[in-house]
Amino acid sequence: MNSAASIEAFLEMMSAERGAAENTLSSYRRDLEDASAGIGGGLAAATSADIRAYLDDIAARGFAATSQARKLSAIRQFFKFLYAEGLRGDDPTGTLDSPRKGRPLPKTMSEADTGRLLDRAAQEASMHGADRLAALRLHALVEVLYATGLRVSELVGLPVTVAQRDDRFFMVRGKGNKERMVPLSAKARTAMRTWLAARAAVPALADSPFLFPAAADSGYLSRQVFARELKALAARAGIAAAKISPHVLRHAFASHLLQNGADLRAVQQLLGHADISTTQIYTHVLEERLVRLVNDHHPLAD
Repeated sequence: MNSAASIEAFLEMMSAERGAAENTLSSYRRDLEDASAGIGGGLAAATSADIRAYLDDIAARGFAATSQARKLSAIRQFFKFLYAEGLRGDDPTGTLDSPRKGRPLPKTMSEADTGRLLDRAAQEASMHGADRLAALRLHALVEVLYATGLRVSELVGLPVTVAQRDDRFFMVRGKGNKERMVPLSAKARTAMRTWLAARAAVPALADSPFLFPAAADSGYLSRQVFARELKALAARAGIAAAKISPHVLRHAFASHLLQNGADLRAVQQLLGHADISTTQIYTHVLEERLVRLVNDHHPLAD
C-alpha cells in the first residue's frame, strides 16, 4: 500500500467532504508525513506496535504531550479513513492510549521577589499620610497570606478575633467546612496588631466582627479589591503585576516551604488540601531540592 498516495487521498477527502481549512490540511500533512518517515515500512501498512514505537520516539525527542496527542489524532483519523474506504481491514490505532497531559506547574514567585514585595508593603505602612490606613491593611494582608498560605476567600473573611488573640497559630475553616490549624509568623502578628490598632480609631470599622471590614454585602473586603491592590503593590515594588495574584502568593508559601525542607504531607495540611494528589503539583520543587542535595553533598558529585 502506497503511503504517500493514501495520505493524498485522505487530505482530498478532508478538503472535499469536511471542508477542512488550508492550515488544517497542512498540519495533517506534516504530522502524517512525519509519522510515515518515522515508521520504516510507511504509515499505511503500519501495525499498532509500529505506531506505538513512533510515539515513544517522539516523546523521547522531547515533543510535548499536547504535540504527541495532536499527531496521534491525525494518525487515528487517517486509519479511520483507510478502514472506511476498505483500504485496510483493521484500525491499528484502536488499542493505543492518548499521551497523558501533565498538569501545568503553578505560577509562583522567587523568595527574592517575595521579599521585595513584603519590604515594599512594610515601607508604605510606615509612612504617614492620607493613604496610611489602606497601606496598613495591605501590609497585614500580604504578611498573613505569605505566612499562612490561606486561600484568598479564607484570608479576606478572617474574624477579628484572630488578631485580638495574638496567638502563634489559629484555626481556619476552609473548603468542605473543614477546620485546620495554620501558623502566624512574628511579622504577620505585628502587622495585624498594627492594623487592628489603626482600624479601632475608625468608628465605621471598629465594631466589625471581621479583621478586614468593608462596606460590602459580605461585610468584609472583596477578593477582587485585594487582588487589585496586590497587583498595584507589586508594580510599585518593581515586579510585573501580571506575575502576581493572591493565588500566586499562596503557591509561593508552599514552594518556599518545600525548597527549605518541609514535608509534602505537612504542606498538604497547611494548604487545606483534602487529597495529597492535589499537593503533588509541587513535586517538581522536591525533585529540584533532591538534585541540589545530591550535587552539594554526594562525595562523588562533580
